[in-house]
Amino acid sequence: MFADIAEFRAWYAQQSHNQKSRTERIALDALDRWTADPDTGNIVHRTGQFFSIQGLDVIRSGRAVEAWQQPIIVQPEQGILGILVKQFDGVPHCLLQLKMEPGNVNGLQLSPTVQATRSNFTGVHGGRAVPYLQYFTTPRVGRTLSDVLQSEQASWFLAKRNRNMIVQIDENVPLLPGFCWLDFEQIAMLLREPNLVNMDTRTVLAGAAGLRAPQSPPAGDSFGVALARSWTAGYALHTTVELLSWFTEAKGRCELTRRLIPLAGVHGWSHRDGALVHDGDQHFSVIGVMVEAPDREVTHWHQPMFEPRSQGVIAFLVRRLRGVPHLLLHARTETGALDGVEMAPTVQCQPDNYRSLSAEHAPAFLHHVLTAAPDRIRFDSVQSEEGGRFYHARNRYLLVEVEDDFPLDVPPDYAWVTPRQLTEFVRYGNHLNVEARSLLTFLGFYKEDNE
Repeated sequence: MFADIAEFRAWYAQQSHNQKSRTERIALDALDRWTADPDTGNIVHRTGQFFSIQGLDVIRSGRAVEAWQQPIIVQPEQGILGILVKQFDGVPHCLLQLKMEPGNVNGLQLSPTVQATRSNFTGVHGGRAVPYLQYFTTPRVGRTLSDVLQSEQASWFLAKRNRNMIVQIDENVPLLPGFCWLDFEQIAMLLREPNLVNMDTRTVLAGAAGLRAPQSPPAGDSFGVALARSWTAGYALHTTVELLSWFTEAKGRCELTRRLIPLAGVHGWSHRDGALVHDGDQHFSVIGVMVEAPDREVTHWHQPMFEPRSQGVIAFLVRRLRGVPHLLLHARTETGALDGVEMAPTVQCQPDNYRSLSAEHAPAFLHHVLTAAPDRIRFDSVQSEEGGRFYHARNRYLLVEVEDDFPLDVPPDYAWVTPRQLTEFVRYGNHLNVEARSLLTFLGFYKEDNE
């Protein structure tokens, strides 16, 4: 445990100084133990485990571009993302680890207690055992606070899900090197810093959103005070049943059709400079990396990764109704989502991908986010995405509070929802997408600038 954030930062700096990991970009055809299938061009591991990169054909997308083809990560196995919680002097603390991932922009980031694919925790890689795994497999000790199969980035994964778990224990737990106990207030402060709390931690912590809510409603009219009141009670424009009906209708309207195709036949993509890149230099590239990581279960490996060509924008528009913040939720058609549609933030895109399209084809409400006055932005931070499959993937996460005269009448794929209602949806898989879960965590651990 750390007495304050300054003590954590000193520990983090020392850990970063001591870590000897290295990631180097290499050509796809130089990857060891990975190969391009001679018939399909699909990139596969020699064992047939871990994941593969294949082609995906998409039609009737419901987007500005109705049809396209792209590479997609196919990883049918489910991993475990688990956070261990224990009270010290009556204060809950989370056991997190500083973990190196090859795609991290800054080497070490705060990861869940356990962050492992099935191939990893079953020992396919032949490396060391995953620490603390026994707390997240049956029979387990402790009390399960959250346990949900949640989706991953559906623009880049096909129907990928991981088990998100929070388990509370009372017994003493040995603290291994590279791990630390942080309480909720410390986590709230660290979530404000860019590229520190990794995506996997954020998605798990979405299951704990609202736990910092005060026992009695606070006084005042600031956004933070209104948000704190909204976790426990208050007005909602729509009932939860109405919102679930809206979501079901959106899934019923979805006409998305997708099928796997050989990677070698994907239209609009070409091999160039050792990578597979989009012909318009947009979206992302498939690259190869060589990794040296002395502190990982396996200390040296090669792998393919997705590298975004530009930074994304992920944002909720927020409007107060009868003093209660409401978020503008989008029932978004997702290329790789299991059900085709998931609840998403108001805006979720890479703006650069629309530079060649006319203004009317830009994502709805993107203009409201990009032109928001500074005094209307309640949260604004650039955060990393999952560094195990994505190389230097970063998004700008925002909460933008609109004026009271902002229209309540919105397109049919959008709906106003309270933060408390979002916490109900996160209990179930295939409802909130991973980007919305990250924003929910920022809401649940929100701190005013003067706190």
